Amino acid sequence: MTTKLFYEDSYITNFTAHTWEQFTDEANRSYIVLDQTAFYPTGGGQPSDTGTLNGVQVLEVEEVDGEIRHYVAGPLPNQEYVQGQINWKRRFDHMQQHAGQHILSAAFEDQLGFSTVSFHLGQEVCTIDLDVAQLSQEDIEVAEAFANDVIQQNLPIETKWVNEEELAQYSLRKQLAVSENIRLVMIPNVDYSGCGGTHPSSTGQVRAISILKIEKQKKQTRVHFVCGKRVTNELRTKQAVVQGLTNVLSVPESKLVDAAERVLLQSKEYEKTIDELNEKLLSFEAKELLQSAELIHDQKVVQMISSQYGMKDLQKLAKIILKEEPEVVVFFVGESDQKLQIVCGRGEEIDQDMNLALKKVLPFINGKGGGKKDFAQGGGDPIRSAEEVLIELVKATFQ
Repeated sequence: MTTKLFYEDSYITNFTAHTWEQFTDEANRSYIVLDQTAFYPTGGGQPSDTGTLNGVQVLEVEEVDGEIRHYVAGPLPNQEYVQGQINWKRRFDHMQQHAGQHILSAAFEDQLGFSTVSFHLGQEVCTIDLDVAQLSQEDIEVAEAFANDVIQQNLPIETKWVNEEELAQYSLRKQLAVSENIRLVMIPNVDYSGCGGTHPSSTGQVRAISILKIEKQKKQTRVHFVCGKRVTNELRTKQAVVQGLTNVLSVPESKLVDAAERVLLQSKEYEKTIDELNEKLLSFEAKELLQSAELIHDQKVVQMISSQYGMKDLQKLAKIILKEEPEVVVFFVGESDQKLQIVCGRGEEIDQDMNLALKKVLPFINGKGGGKKDFAQGGGDPIRSAEEVLIELVKATFQ
């Protein structure tokens, strides 16, 4: 079915289709094909419109092999006509973002000589990729100021269908991807681009453009920005965060960065102190464990079951003991977070293969792990008790 398209007129939000068919695609998604539609299908970096057909939600619209598919939440009532309604709030937001992209891309190219290679209209933030490896803060401010000046001038945004011969009359910002059915979007003396997207009728309706951040993308630069109501939404969100931080840190907004840096520095100092105290605690624990070591097959062995220490601390404790006493074997089993964790090691004057012993025990707890002959670690499910695991470690090591 050939579909007549109305979305070129961005302000059409209600329409009637006289012929329609319902299908199911390979993914079992239901879709409707109409003889005419005002729904914009995904394309050109812009998401599709949403809305309703006879009251049924339209979730997404795509063009597949020249066919406009309206993916719906369920079957349409069996009626002679289809009444379509576009989600205007979403449509107008997309109009603002897309027109803002034209203006911002023109700003970067005309003022700085940086061309746009791609555009993405996201749900919250838009991006353009510029064909330049680096942007300065001054570059950003120049482009943003130019773009907002264009908005304040409230210039007309015009659309026109042309053929290839007529293109010579216009100074296009980028090369066209099509050679027929060419639709130009024009902002006089600012931007002339081939584009099939939706746009408002004047730059003033974009309201404002704000560049949020930039990031490097190989040899290109990605610019994150918002337009229209999204600018005030961003401002409101960030202001709430700033106000919250000023209350928590008890400093004015101008001192937030200094206050945050002080908090981070204090946090690092506290972490360092905690680590030092933890090392001392582990050293004391190591001495006590060495005093409680027992002989097994004429070999001094330190065993411990702990729910206090995690894997890192168990490893540290074992290494402290082995450094202190080179003729000892260490078996630790930790119980935490519905797991059993095993650490086993030997002093440098002992020959037992701890990695081999661990490998023999891990199947008892559906475990994984490994290491070297002198030190190994692993973990698994608590399907055996920690006491049973210790017994199996001893058997695997000395028998």
